Amino acid sequence: MKKDTSFYWTLFMSTFTLSAFTFGGGYVIVPLMQKRFVHELKWINEEEMLDLVAIAQSSPGPIAVNASIIIGYRMAGIPGAIISVIGTSLPPLIIITIISYFYLAFRDNSIVNAVLLGMQAGVAAVIVNVVIGMAKGITKTKKNLPIIVMILAFLVASFTSINIVIILVICGAIGAYTTYKETHLTKGGLKK
Repeated sequence: MKKDTSFYWTLFMSTFTLSAFTFGGGYVIVPLMQKRFVHELKWINEEEMLDLVAIAQSSPGPIAVNASIIIGYRMAGIPGAIISVIGTSLPPLIIITIISYFYLAFRDNSIVNAVLLGMQAGVAAVIVNVVIGMAKGITKTKKNLPIIVMILAFLVASFTSINIVIILVICGAIGAYTTYKETHLTKGGLKK
């Protein structure tokens, strides 16, 4: 299906504005992406968004950029991925470039420091909201294994010193095996 110019412009402006007005890192942009791409544009559904975020989270690199690449690729292939990564990367690049010129003035300014400290509290609240929203999405499936894996992964990450990468790999392996089992195997053997 060929996409027109207005589609690419909407994709670019969506990722650009989400990236420009989101403070606090990748997890903060996730609910905003969900609101924009699932609820407003209706390009993808809730379950697909959860899957895309899981893939973006497990890939190396910033989650905001990974998620935008995956959504762009899902919507329009390689051109969509390129447009969405440019849209997501430009705002931080522009903002950091401007801030670097005024760094010495910002560094010792108590008002700027107070604003940044206040933003940290807001970012923490948004991240908690993302975690709760993703957990609700998993529990809505009413499948026991994903719920158990989610709880165990949280407990292991919170109360042990096991590297998070190992936890992600194990969870990914469980998910891959479960998906393979559900799609390829039945009680009597392989699906035909």
